Amino acid sequence: MTSLLRLSITAGLTLTMGLLVSCSPPDESGAGGGENRFLSVGTAPPGGAFFVVGGAIAETLGAHAGENNWVVTAEATMGTQENIRRLADGELDLAMANAAISYFAVRGGRDWGTPQPIRSVMTLAPNVAFFITPSNSEVKTIADLKGKRVVIGPPGAGFEHFVEPILEAHEVKLTDITPLYGTQPAAVDMLSDGSAAAAFLGGAIPTASITQAAASGDIFFVPFEETARQKLIEEYAFFHPALVGAGTYRGQDEDYPCLNVGSMHLITGTEQDEEMVYQLTKALYENREEVVAKHPAGKAINPKNAARSVGTDFHPGAIRFYKEIGIWTE
Repeated sequence: MTSLLRLSITAGLTLTMGLLVSCSPPDESGAGGGENRFLSVGTAPPGGAFFVVGGAIAETLGAHAGENNWVVTAEATMGTQENIRRLADGELDLAMANAAISYFAVRGGRDWGTPQPIRSVMTLAPNVAFFITPSNSEVKTIADLKGKRVVIGPPGAGFEHFVEPILEAHEVKLTDITPLYGTQPAAVDMLSDGSAAAAFLGGAIPTASITQAAASGDIFFVPFEETARQKLIEEYAFFHPALVGAGTYRGQDEDYPCLNVGSMHLITGTEQDEEMVYQLTKALYENREEVVAKHPAGKAINPKNAARSVGTDFHPGAIRFYKEIGIWTE
């Protein structure tokens, strides 16, 4: 047999084996062997913490795939409502969500109609949000928002789930204002050019859009009426007290008592494979410092907070990991 013939046979066998490997079915659990499994993480529009933290989570998971063969990418979306619907439709594998919106979604409350098939994977940072306005504005209280143009969040994000109760606790109806919809950077622009009198902004502290607004002009943090704030905390499971420490934003010289309007949390679909969710939870928790390096919200991935209930049942795969490391409480 000539050298050329032996070379041709060897090359042919190599090509055949390569085709067999590439055509073999993937491991559905995503754990060990098989082809790459492409996973998508729904985030939110740029400008808020969801976008940055979701990207950090995707990057961290992708960097620590190990034998799980994940290729993880973050996808900008319009936020929690879109994320929940796309998880239910199988278009996303993981997603960032606001706990208040998830709370209503899994119960079929408000405009959801039917319970949505989602489960929590990990509780992340508080979503600390409030109204801001230019310092020279006539808006000094939440009640002053009546008759004003107010940005309440991106279209389709579902911020009404927590904005409406806040307004109502201050004796303002959503119909008393002219709601405007836009991303957080767009809201800052609308405040700057006077097309909006106030904007409801927030996320993990510090929030990029509020930092931008404070850097580009003098802003006023519209205060919560304390009785109304306490009433919200008592009546809704997803509202929690929050404090923005003095000096967090330019021009903020005093502590600002406000609200966690629903912690951000990582969610997945009810039918997602248990082993894969276990491996994802493990990889994220054990490499949480890499999320912290990209956004301070990563500090919430800790033993006291990661498995904290926010009103949406945890996925069995996540529960298995939390039990394994001893932080799960029934």
